[in-house]
Amino acid sequence: MAEQTFKNHSRIDPLYHFVILPALLANLLITAVRFAGQHTWWRGWTVGLALILLLLAFRVRSNALVVQDRVIRLEERIRMAALLPLESRALQGELSTRQIIALRFASDGELAQLAQRAAREKLSPKVIKQQIQSWRADTHRV
Repeated sequence: MAEQTFKNHSRIDPLYHFVILPALLANLLITAVRFAGQHTWWRGWTVGLALILLLLAFRVRSNALVVQDRVIRLEERIRMAALLPLESRALQGELSTRQIIALRFASDGELAQLAQRAAREKLSPKVIKQQIQSWRADTHRV
């Protein structure tokens, strides 16, 4: 696998993005077209179910990402407690969850300085990631 950088760090889940979502979208489209051709309660029901399945897929994905964000936040708080000087540990309360998640890519050597800048300047996650010089890969996020 190629070295992870800002340009290639986002991940695609092939099964979700290229199979499940397209199939559910096609199902919704097909059922909607059939319902438009013949308005029966059964076809209306199938459109509703197709929509519910699509919403369920989005909800399941978003819930999984929320759990991953919470785990990453916990891991990074532990990492910061170990790496940051005592006077800088209070920064954790000033950083947003999104900022903490972005800081996970920073190497141990640049974490303290970047965390201070992120808190002081209210850097966005994208800017934080762009400022990282020595990228620490996270290949487990889905």
